[in-house]
Amino acid sequence: MFKLILVSALFALAAARPKIRTELPQLDGRIVGGFDAFIEQLPYQVSLLVLDSHMCGGSIIRPDLVLTAAHCTSKYQPSEMSVRYGSSIRDQAGTVVPVLYKKDHYEYDPSSMDYDISVLVLVDQIIMSASAQVIPLASSYSEGGRVGLVSGWGALSTGGPSPSQLKAVYVREVDRKKCNDDYEGAITERMICFMDTGKDACQGDSGGPLVSSNGELIGIVSWGMACADPSHPGIYSNVVVLRSFIGW
Repeated sequence: MFKLILVSALFALAAARPKIRTELPQLDGRIVGGFDAFIEQLPYQVSLLVLDSHMCGGSIIRPDLVLTAAHCTSKYQPSEMSVRYGSSIRDQAGTVVPVLYKKDHYEYDPSSMDYDISVLVLVDQIIMSASAQVIPLASSYSEGGRVGLVSGWGALSTGGPSPSQLKAVYVREVDRKKCNDDYEGAITERMICFMDTGKDACQGDSGGPLVSSNGELIGIVSWGMACADPSHPGIYSNVVVLRSFIGW
């Protein structure tokens, strides 16, 4: 079972501020306003590769399963995708495992970004170590007032460069009604909203993990309006609501 010590320590050490994400029809997200992180601190984090280059993030939920966003996978065949685990550096080091099969949510809608979730089955099992661990899925929650840790190799600003070093940032939950008003009614039950001033996920972070202070996976980086836009929170797929689809 994945140990929560490192994630809990990160929550204790950092001052939480968070911000939000990128445009709805976008393929990726990024970390804006974050800090350098190392894979031993976030060993559940993986890089989803398309044609051997980083495209999105993902989370190890079983030695042979990775959870990511459907908007990262829907346009590609399993043979075009692989997963790099055990590395803090984008497109370098770690271990690369091909994808055997993908299960995009059958109700995923790219126009609304609803049901934005995909499960990837790997050809070989991930070898567990200090830099590769399973993260538990949240099974219940009390909505409102949560702080989450989001991580990835995405751009550092809208349209800006992407770092080679893994980044992470803390974001705070936004009231569902306010978030829905900000997005003119586009927020569904399958979505949760997090943000903080000058902090967000962006291009390249999509599909990556949003982790609660108790070390459970609560969200998947999905979409948003620009990166770190103060009037538009970042939108994440709601793991608790979508857990029956995950089947784990």
